[in-house]
Amino acid sequence: MGQVLQFGSETQSPHSDATIERIMTLTEGGMAKVNAEILKRAGSNVDLIPELAKHLINSGGKRLRPMLTIASAQLCGYEAKAPDGNDHVMLAAAVEFMHTATLLHDDVVDESDMRRGKQAARMIWGNQASVLVGDYLLGQAFRMMVDVGSLGCLDVLSSASTVIAEGEVMQLGTAQRMSTTEDDYLAVIRSKTAALFAAATEVGAVLSDRSESERAALRSYGMNLGVAFQLIDDALDYSGKQAQLGKNVGDDFREGKVTLPVVLSYRRGTEDERQFWRRTLEDGDIRDGDLDQAIALLERYDAGADTTARARHYGSIALDALAIFPQSDHRQALEDVVAFCIERAS
Repeated sequence: MGQVLQFGSETQSPHSDATIERIMTLTEGGMAKVNAEILKRAGSNVDLIPELAKHLINSGGKRLRPMLTIASAQLCGYEAKAPDGNDHVMLAAAVEFMHTATLLHDDVVDESDMRRGKQAARMIWGNQASVLVGDYLLGQAFRMMVDVGSLGCLDVLSSASTVIAEGEVMQLGTAQRMSTTEDDYLAVIRSKTAALFAAATEVGAVLSDRSESERAALRSYGMNLGVAFQLIDDALDYSGKQAQLGKNVGDDFREGKVTLPVVLSYRRGTEDERQFWRRTLEDGDIRDGDLDQAIALLERYDAGADTTARARHYGSIALDALAIFPQSDHRQALEDVVAFCIERAS
C-alpha cells in the first residue's frame, strides 16, 4: 500500500490573513477538494515520494496559486456552467504540484539550506531525491491536466512549465553577476515566478469558455500580481519583517542572489560600495557583519522602498486588468489578493 499524506498546520500572519479572508471563504469548498486531490496524487508505493512531498506540503504557505485558479473559475462562472464539475479542482491541484516541484528544484539549484523556516528537503534526503520527486509531482500535474481533457488548459499550463524552466536557466546567467540590470531581473521573475500566477488565473477563463479578452485580462492580472509578489519577497529578504513571516533574513544574500534591491543599491553606490557587492555576491566572500552592511547600503539608497514602490506599480496594473469584469465578491476577492501581496512589506 502506498503512503497517505496528511496536511499539517500552516504558518500564517494575522495581518495577512485579514486581507485574503474573502478569497479564502469563497474558495473554501473548492480548496477542500483540492487538498484531498493533492493527498491522493502525492501518494505512492515508493515510500520516499510521499515522505518528501509531505515535508514540503506541510512546511507552510497558503496555497495561493490554486486558490487563484478556483477563484478565477468562479469569477468566470464555471460552477454555474458545470454545477457538478470538478475540472477547476483538478487544475488547481495541478498548479500546486507545479509550484511544489519548482520549489524542490529551486532549492537544489540555489543550494538552499532552508525552506519556509525549515530544513530544505535536499538537506534531509539529498539533491537527487529532491529533483526526482519534483519530477514525479510534475508528472502527476500533467496527468491531472490530461484527465480534465481541455487542450486549451493543457496549452496554458504546459507553456507555463516551459517558461518557468527557461526562467530558471536565465537566473543561472544573472546569479552572482553584478552587471545584471533591472530589465534582466524583471525578465527572470516574469518567467520564473509570474508565469505560473498568470497560468493559474488564465485557466479559469479557458475552462469556462470565456472570451479572449477575458482570458487576456486574467492572464495580465496573474502576471502582474506575480511580479509584484516576487518584488515584495525581494524587499522582505533584507527586512526584519521577514522573521515575522517565518523566514530567515538575508537568505538571498547568503545564496549570492542578485535581486532588485541589490541591483538598485549597486547602481546608486560608490565604487567602494560596488566592490563590497562584488566581493560578497560575485566572489562569495561573505564575512561577519556583511549582512548588516548590505542592509545598511540598501537603506542608504532606498533600494527596499523603491522595490516596494515598483511592486505597487505592478499591483495597480493587475487591478486595472480586472476592470473588464463586473463588480462582484469574486472580483473583489482577487483585488484583495493584490493588497495582501503588497502589504506583506508594511
